[in-house]
Amino acid sequence: MPYPFELPELGYDYDALEPHVDARTMEIHHSKHHQGYTDKLNDALEGYDDLHGKSIEELLAGLDALPADIRTAVRNNGGGYANHRLFWQIMAPGGDSSPGGDLSAAIDDAFGSFDAFKKKLASTAAGQFGSGWGWLKVSSDGNLKVASTPNQDSPLMAGYTPILGVDVWEHAYYLHYQNRRADYIEAWWEVVNWDVVAEMYETAMRYAATG
Repeated sequence: MPYPFELPELGYDYDALEPHVDARTMEIHHSKHHQGYTDKLNDALEGYDDLHGKSIEELLAGLDALPADIRTAVRNNGGGYANHRLFWQIMAPGGDSSPGGDLSAAIDDAFGSFDAFKKKLASTAAGQFGSGWGWLKVSSDGNLKVASTPNQDSPLMAGYTPILGVDVWEHAYYLHYQNRRADYIEAWWEVVNWDVVAEMYETAMRYAATG
């Protein structure tokens, strides 16, 4: 979606992910935090007409080529916009508790088993110092990687395609879990929409195959 960017709809009610993610957190997270990143991204791009046709993926992947005076604002707020847009998409009430098909096989190949993958991502996300994200991402050659990023940095900035992300900023969990980040991550697995993650994986693999 090119400029001006708009706050994406969740596609479900704020209370749809309870008891794992509470309604008040979801409302504040979406309507305040994500709206704030969206507004500030638009503010940063105002007056830069040559950038208005670019998608958020293009802006973040080409961050180093952006004008220096807006680069930090696009990094922080564009990253926040993109990261949260994916976050809402890969969560849903109900659904399968694990992936199937090609994604399941790829996870087994990359990490040994689904349980081993969950343990690695959970420990990586929980161990992120300060605010940030834990990711499952696809490299340009089609390999799965687990990583974390600080603040609102996106894997897109380093040439990866994120297909699963868990927000470990305190605003994502503190009202319900306080300082128990690990408990929040454990509960968050219950609301992952593996169908959407699998679709994102297939899209990333098609991109990797075509270069």
